[in-house]
Amino acid sequence: MDAIYIPHLLKAPQRSLEFQFEEFLPELETLTPVRGRLKVTHKTTYIEVTAQAETIVTLTCHRCLKQYNHRLKVETSEMIWLDASAHQAHLNSLDVEISVEDLVETLSPQGDFDPADWLYQQLCLQTPLRQLCEGPCEPPQSSTNTPSDSPLDSRWAALEALKHQLG
Repeated sequence: MDAIYIPHLLKAPQRSLEFQFEEFLPELETLTPVRGRLKVTHKTTYIEVTAQAETIVTLTCHRCLKQYNHRLKVETSEMIWLDASAHQAHLNSLDVEISVEDLVETLSPQGDFDPADWLYQQLCLQTPLRQLCEGPCEPPQSSTNTPSDSPLDSRWAALEALKHQLG
């Protein structure tokens, strides 16, 4: 997906650009390409972005550490304000005070909108914080009960050592 030059939206029919896509996002590891539809509309003081997209990602279960596939779906819209001074104030100073009113997404009216980056952010927000596989799962067990053997997954080694100390 190419960046959209915001002033070109003013010349588009109904000041809007709508397209379908099917591609891999470089920053997001997925099993399938991200498929969907995106619409960007120029509304004079802001642009409105709406999207429907889906893909499949491989996650690791936080309980049993097994990998499983999860379908990510996005159906969202966002208003991104157009402000000529959107990023200029932050370029000259390292220590910047930000008011609550400034905690909104802004772009320069003469700048670009990157739909791939915006879509990447939306998909990341849909990734579940609590990643649990759907089947009954238990922590990996070591093959024998002797303390000298290591567990199947090295991340469980400290817990296995504590288990043998206590029991």
